[in-house]
Amino acid sequence: MAARAYWQGQIRLALVSIPVEIYTATRSGAQISFHQIHEPSGKRIQYEKVAPGVGPVDADEIVKGFEVEKGEYVLLEQDEIDAVKLESKKTLELTQFVDADEIDVLYYERPYFVVPADDLAEEAFIVLREALKRTRKVGLGQLALRGREYVVSLKPCGRGMVLETLRYADEVNRAQGYFRDIPDDAPDPELLGLAETLIEKKVAKFDPGEFHDRYVDALRDLIERKKKAKGKKIIEEAESGTPSRGSNVVDLMAALKKSLEKPGAKASAAVKTKPAKKAPARKRA
Repeated sequence: MAARAYWQGQIRLALVSIPVEIYTATRSGAQISFHQIHEPSGKRIQYEKVAPGVGPVDADEIVKGFEVEKGEYVLLEQDEIDAVKLESKKTLELTQFVDADEIDVLYYERPYFVVPADDLAEEAFIVLREALKRTRKVGLGQLALRGREYVVSLKPCGRGMVLETLRYADEVNRAQGYFRDIPDDAPDPELLGLAETLIEKKVAKFDPGEFHDRYVDALRDLIERKKKAKGKKIIEEAESGTPSRGSNVVDLMAALKKSLEKPGAKASAAVKTKPAKKAPARKRA
C-alpha cells in the first residue's frame, strides 16, 4: 500500500510554482507501552469525558472553546477552524535563503520528504533542488500543518528534498541561563592533549544502524522474566565497581591515561601531574 501524503500543495519561488507532496521521514521506534491496571481486579483503567454536574458526555456533544475570562468560553466548531484562510495552508513560499550552519540545531524539529506531485512538476523541482545544491543554501518559508503554522527549511536530499519544521525563537530557551556558572578557564594543555587523543582513537563514520534502544530490550527481558516468575517481584541489582567521579586534576589525568592504555591504544607519554585545585563552589540549581 502506497504511503499517504502528509501534505499536498505547492512550493513557490517568485513566479514559479511547483506542485509537491510531503511525507513523514521518521517513524516511532519499538517502544514498550504500559497501561494503568486496577491491581485488585486486574482490570484496565478506563477514562470517561465528563462535565461537572452533568456526568459522562457523548463525543458529538464536545466542541472546542477558548477561555476569554474565568469560566467564560468562545465556542468554535471544527469546520469554522478549518475555514480559517491562510495562504500557507496550500503554498510554501520561499522568502529567504541562508547557509545551513546559520540555523542552530536547537531550532530543528521534524523532517519530511518532499517529492514532485506529478511528471509536469519534475523539471522545476529538479532545477530548484540543483540550485540549492550549487549555492549550498537552505530555503526558508512558513507552512500551515495540522492546526498551526511552522517556520520550515528546505534542502536537497539525494534525488529529492527534505523539509524540516523549525521552532520559533520564543520556543527555544536561552543557553546563557544554563551555562553562565561554568568557568571560562583554559584547560590544562596535557589533559587536553590526552582527551583529543582519546577522541581521535574513537573517530568513525556515522552509521545509525549501529545503535538501538537498549532500554526497550531490557524491558522486554524484564517482562519475559516476570511472566515466568508468575508475579514474583524482580529487582535488578546495581552493578558493582561503578567508577567514582574524579574531583581533581590527578583523578582526571589518571582516568584519561587509563582509557588510552586499553588494547590497541598507542602508549601514551608520561605526564607530570600537578596538585589539585579546589573546585569553585557551584550554585545550586
